[in-house]
Amino acid sequence: MKTITMTEFRKSMNRHLDYVSKDLGTIIVPRKSGQHAVVMISEEEYNSINETLHLMSTKANRERLDESIQQREEGATVPFKP
Repeated sequence: MKTITMTEFRKSMNRHLDYVSKDLGTIIVPRKSGQHAVVMISEEEYNSINETLHLMSTKANRERLDESIQQREEGATVPFKP
């Protein structure tokens, strides 16, 4: 993750966008006083965050995921047969 100014972002926009999209880096661009900063992440990272939020959105989902992780750690898995 790196923080750059708006001026620096403008000067080397392609390089910074490559850092975000190819290297899955995160860039924070502070704004003028009183404005929120902007955080840039790749589409892949954005989709991953949204999927995690969805999976963790209900207590039942969280409990089922915790149960599955515990089963895996205990070796209580069943091979998948298509």
